[in-house]
Amino acid sequence: MSNNGSTFPPYRRRPRGALLITLALLAVVAAAGAGARLLWHPPGGNPSPTGAAAPGSPSPGTPAAEPPGGGTAPAPSPTSQTGRGTGTTPAGLRGKTILLDPGHNPHNADHTQQIARLVDIGNDRKECDTTGTATNGGYAEAAFTLDVVRRARTLLEAAGAKVVLTQDGDRPYGPCVDERAAAGNAAHADAAVSVHADGSAPGNRGFHVILPDRVTAGAADTAPITGPSRELGERLAADFAAATGSARSNYLGHGTGLDVRADLGGLNLSTVPKVFIECGNMRDPRDAAQLTDPAWREKAARGITKGITDFLTR
Repeated sequence: MSNNGSTFPPYRRRPRGALLITLALLAVVAAAGAGARLLWHPPGGNPSPTGAAAPGSPSPGTPAAEPPGGGTAPAPSPTSQTGRGTGTTPAGLRGKTILLDPGHNPHNADHTQQIARLVDIGNDRKECDTTGTATNGGYAEAAFTLDVVRRARTLLEAAGAKVVLTQDGDRPYGPCVDERAAAGNAAHADAAVSVHADGSAPGNRGFHVILPDRVTAGAADTAPITGPSRELGERLAADFAAATGSARSNYLGHGTGLDVRADLGGLNLSTVPKVFIECGNMRDPRDAAQLTDPAWREKAARGITKGITDFLTR
């Protein structure tokens, strides 16, 4: 009330006008878009712990935005989401089984009598296993093959494959060459690779991949695997060269990096696609410098992994 002497008429409520105003406000809200959602915020400005959408997220019930050019927005793929499907782990080899065969064994030299016994390889009889070669500095082939195979196993398993090893440094010697072939057969491997390094004369440089020849004798019948084994070998040679920068052998394969042999039990007795790779010549100083370098061995493992992957996903 004012003190200037004027008198104001008494205040009267007009419920009908208030109702009209309320209805008008509701009409404005409705016009803003059907399905609009009002979020309740308790005193203090904190959003309700239930029912509130994350900032920038569409409210439940709000239609998804239409992609440019019209049409229906595709549903998100479960494999592209972190923590779901295979979004956090490559899965190109999921469901595939791969046999990796580290040539020789670090302990073979301590069991010369056992590894010297002869085993049947189909078209001949050969030693159970050998000690392998070494660099002039004493780095053993068996140590090299285990290191490269373990690195390749890590990469292949990350791609979803099941990896079987013929040995992991956990045997007193061997296994024999016939057992190495049998391991891949028993695993029904989709591909098998035996990893080696050569012991040729100095000046002989580069890598080569050994393919199975046609052998049909005794327990050996490579007829079903010679074709796919060659394809595996060709892809392996190409990817190994690209990954390591190494040249194909200058002393075997006439520049192709491929050599066909009928005298290896690990190939003769295999019923699954299988090849050997000789990653370099340990007796050549320049090749030996690569083979003894851990960084280069990682490249070798990546080249082997890529060759197997390209073969299995062709």
